[in-house]
Amino acid sequence: MSTETGQAADVTQPTIDMKLEVVVLPVADVDRALAFYRGLGWRLDAEYEAGPTFRIVQLTPPGSACSVHFGRGLTSASPGSAQGTYLVVTDLEKAREDLLSRGVEVSGVYHNVYDSGAQERVDGPSPDGRSYANFATFADPDGNTWVLQEVTQRAPGR
Repeated sequence: MSTETGQAADVTQPTIDMKLEVVVLPVADVDRALAFYRGLGWRLDAEYEAGPTFRIVQLTPPGSACSVHFGRGLTSASPGSAQGTYLVVTDLEKAREDLLSRGVEVSGVYHNVYDSGAQERVDGPSPDGRSYANFATFADPDGNTWVLQEVTQRAPGR
């Protein structure tokens, strides 16, 4: 339940840190995924294989505290079913240019307009240039999709 200000109601103070460390990506071809994400400049943290039914690869995007895992024997999710995972960037155009220079198909910049409770995707940057308002998307070879979100100024407490 939330209040009109968007703050959660009846929230108690946390007693222990819980950090998001890893997101599992379902892929069909581990080597193809490894080549794609290394091609983005992501750091290879670990690669381990324990026979024909288990292989794990861990990569981390530049500047991120959260990594991705993919491999064999990690998830029963269908390849390409990870949809809309966010990557936050400080300069959306530079991020798009970097991905395009690496051969990745990236959508144009867009923003969302909310009218009568419905969300509409509108081409081009947000007219008011708000932080958190501009986006672009791309996909890996399996169809797992990523949302680039431009954050130029963090919300209080973030």
